[in-house]
Amino acid sequence: LDEPTNHLDILAIAVLEAEVAATRAAVLIVSHDRAFLQRVTKRCFWLEHRKVRRLDQGFAAFDAWAEKIEAQEAEEARRLAVTIKQEMHWLARGVTARRTRNEGRLRRLNAMREAKAQWMRDQRGQLNMGLASSGVSGQRVAEVKGITKSFGDRVILKPFSTRIVRGDRIAIVGPNGAGKTTLVKLLLGELAPDAGEVKLGTNLEVTYIDQSRAALDPDMTLKDVLTPGGGDQVMVRGRPMHYAGYAKDFLFRESQLRQPVRTLSGGERNRLLLARALANPANVMVLDEPTNDLDMDTLDLLEDLLADYEGTLILVSHDRDFVDRLATSTIGLDGTGRAVETPGGWQDFLSQNPGFFGGPPKLTAPRAAPAPKPAPPPKAAAKLSYKDQRRLAELDALVHDLPGKIATLEAALADPDLFARDPAGFDRFTRALEAARAQLAAAEEEWLALEERREALEAGR
Repeated sequence: LDEPTNHLDILAIAVLEAEVAATRAAVLIVSHDRAFLQRVTKRCFWLEHRKVRRLDQGFAAFDAWAEKIEAQEAEEARRLAVTIKQEMHWLARGVTARRTRNEGRLRRLNAMREAKAQWMRDQRGQLNMGLASSGVSGQRVAEVKGITKSFGDRVILKPFSTRIVRGDRIAIVGPNGAGKTTLVKLLLGELAPDAGEVKLGTNLEVTYIDQSRAALDPDMTLKDVLTPGGGDQVMVRGRPMHYAGYAKDFLFRESQLRQPVRTLSGGERNRLLLARALANPANVMVLDEPTNDLDMDTLDLLEDLLADYEGTLILVSHDRDFVDRLATSTIGLDGTGRAVETPGGWQDFLSQNPGFFGGPPKLTAPRAAPAPKPAPPPKAAAKLSYKDQRRLAELDALVHDLPGKIATLEAALADPDLFARDPAGFDRFTRALEAARAQLAAAEEEWLALEERREALEAGR
């Protein structure tokens, strides 16, 4: 499942969670949805700095584990930098010891320099997003009384009233097609209600980020998007900044600046929209499904920025964790025209409005045509062949011995001075550890297949 929750509404995500939890199949998930991952995972693979690390626990334990690893790597990098400084000092003194010894130390110094350079190349660029509110809006942002909306015979909104004041963080949730975007347009006065009244506050400056990225012309270059008026400068919260430097803050490479928008990935397009939106001060920000395609680092930074935002936030999202962290109140739409507002985030809404959505839809497998009666199978062997029995015994030994070997290698690599003291040994241990882990995984898989076959044969006697 590659980003399975993108564009799913909250109710459909709950159904998917239940299906994943109930299946006996192995499920490999790529996702940024923290709430989803916390509920369905039992193991994590972390791809970072061109390495894959494995955590034999669910995502609920991931953050603490990742922070510990990052702290260890930062300490190793600090120690390496100190060692390089010491060796540089030795080299500058021009020690006149035996030439072979000097050359050996020089080779180690060059190796450490290359290791540090590689570490720096592997470090991901640092996002440097900023967010500022424009002039203060009036205390009242929007006040609506008894508004309704229908399109033909379809009722989108039955009489609904609310009051949004400066600094509110309003989340709008509900099934796809329930009218969430329509409600946003009604609240901002962009769409007239069929009945009722909408009063907008004064001095409102609105920034809107659309889930469909419709605001991005696929034929425009990244530079054109950031500098629509031409030139090389982009006004970032009231001060001029070169567009290349600003784009770099959002992890765009210089080689991408002249590429058309259509060549960007979904996550890159979302970052580009954020870059353009955050450059302009606004006191009302509307984010329509902002988390789609965003990686977790960008998502965490966006949450921090929005938490400190002094303006008013209207958030349309299916990301339950995102809503719970940010929303001061949540408006739920059930798809039949009913709208209810509850203080707090998604979990608060559920607890205070049980049954509001009528329960999630149920997935049912299509009914298959009755299969033809199979022919009687040929008589199977009663037990494993001699070759398979020998292989099963070999695999038993491997599965028993390899964890001890892996633990020994991990203990050796846990020495923070190993790399500085013995770079070649560090590489040797690292390769051996990767090989042992791969061997164990393969052995476990082959053992399981043979053991299942043995049990099936014995059961069929």
